[in-house]
This record gives sequence, C-alpha cells and structure tokens, in this order.
Amino acid sequence: MSSSNLTKLRIVFMGTPEFAVASLDALVKEGCNIVAVVTAPDKPAGRGMELQQSAVKKYALQNNLTVLQPEKLKAPEFLDTLKSLQADLQICVAFRMLPEVVWNMPPMGTINLHGSLLPQYRGAAPINWAIINGEKETGVTTFKLKHEIDTGNILLQERFPISEEDTAGTVHDRMMHIGAALLVKTVKGLADGILEEKPQEVPQGTLLHHAPKIFTETCVIDARKTVTKVYNLVRGLSPYPGAFTLLDNKKLKVYKCAKQVAPHDKEPGTFHTDGKNYLHLICADGFLELLEIQLEGKKRMKVEDFLRGYRFNK
Repeated sequence: MSSSNLTKLRIVFMGTPEFAVASLDALVKEGCNIVAVVTAPDKPAGRGMELQQSAVKKYALQNNLTVLQPEKLKAPEFLDTLKSLQADLQICVAFRMLPEVVWNMPPMGTINLHGSLLPQYRGAAPINWAIINGEKETGVTTFKLKHEIDTGNILLQERFPISEEDTAGTVHDRMMHIGAALLVKTVKGLADGILEEKPQEVPQGTLLHHAPKIFTETCVIDARKTVTKVYNLVRGLSPYPGAFTLLDNKKLKVYKCAKQVAPHDKEPGTFHTDGKNYLHLICADGFLELLEIQLEGKKRMKVEDFLRGYRFNK
C-alpha cells in the first residue's frame, strides 16, 4: 500500500457533527491531503442565542484546514469555489443531501459513510431504528453516492454486535470510531486502485428495514405493546430525543430502564410504585422498571431521587 498514492489525492471533506469529526481526524492523522472542509453555517444556540460553530468547523480551524460554509449547495459562488479546489475525491459523513452537481464533480466521485449494513436501514436514523427493531448487530458501510438516497455501490462494510444493554448513544460512539477506521481503509483502497464497487443487492425474500427521520410521534411509548418492544424503543431513542409517556398529564421521558416479563392483571400504561425505591410502567406482558427519567420542566434524574420529591395525583 503506497502512502504516496494517499497523499497525492486531493480530498474535500463534508460533515457537521461530532460523529464526522472522528472520520476527519482519522484521515488527517493518516496524512490525507484535505484541501477543504465543507460544513453547516454557524447557528444561534443556547440561552444567549450566540452563534455556534459546528464540531467539524472547530476541528478544521484547530488544524488549519480551509472551511467552506455554504447556505445553499447549488449557489454559483460555492460551486465555483468547489471546482477551483480540483478535488479528486469528496467524502461525506453526517452531512446534508448533496445535489448531483456537487457529488458528481470530482473524477473519483463522492463517498459516503453510512451507519448501517446497506441496503438495510437506508435513511436518516439508522442507529435508532436498528435498536428500536431489536437488531442484534449493525455496522457501517462506505459507498459511492448516486441519485437515490443510500443506494450507491458499496465499497466496504464492517459489522459489530448490539447488546441488550446498548442504547443509541453507546452504539453511536462505537460506530463513530469503527466508521472512521473503515473510511481510512476505503480511501487507501481507492488511492491504490484495489477497491471494487459492488452494487447493493437485496437477496430474494429479504425484508428491507428503513430508517426514516425520528418525529415526536415516534417517541411516544405505547404500553399496550410487549415490554420488550417498549424497552427497545427506550434504548433506541436514548439519550436523544428520548422516548416518553405521560405521568399526571406531564411528559415523562425515559432514558434508562430494565424490563421484566411477568403475567399481571394491571392496566397497561399505568404506574406501580412504592413511592421510595421503584417506579414501574405496566406493559402488555410485564413491566418496565424505570431507572433514569425526566419529568417535563425538571432535570434528568435517577428514579429514587425523583420519588423522594414527587407526590402522585390520586
């Protein structure tokens, strides 16, 4: 494997959140020639609504990389700047959808890192949906961008297990580093001309799962379902945006819980508590033992701390 091939490649990197920083950092440390970084414009955030830089922008500035922050990806001035960089390859990690005029610009095209084993879980929230659906494994895929979202030719994949205790947060953090390593391996393979693209194939009889954006209605706990399904929903939405139910007509987010399958004669959706140590949400075939929760207007806390100060409506 020739490092000179790798350093010769002119690369434009596109990404915004912390997830993308791990990939950019891995490429920089490998000696890749990152000619520019494209990221989201600064946005007002926090109580003072001060302009906040994206995680990728902060990293790029610390490492003296050129930063581009287009409001619109089809803006002529941005496209002119992009062309002038004469990139051989573009890399997209946790960024917005690219128009064809952008992804088709470099001679080697644009590669994307996706948080699933494509063709499974195409879409905006692959980590969340894999856990919500109770998958026992997931992975990362590098692939070439084309028209339809997440459908381009696969370059490399790596799989890893999801445990019963994993949440969207723990899988995200593990995937961030596994994905960064896979991306470096992909770029090296492309630089040396030894990687073959493979079209995405759906084996006959295989059910394709999708990963659409998470909306508020996705986060509502339906306690009429099995306790395992509710437990998986909580894990798949923790720590963000959080699955929730109602307690005394207030939104109660559940971040951490344990499940217990047990026959009962109680009404699903009701709560059972001793007022001191435990709070159970009754489900169809058992109950969820709530461990970390957040009541509307309050901070996130352990259940024992919550019970110490809460009086239930009779």
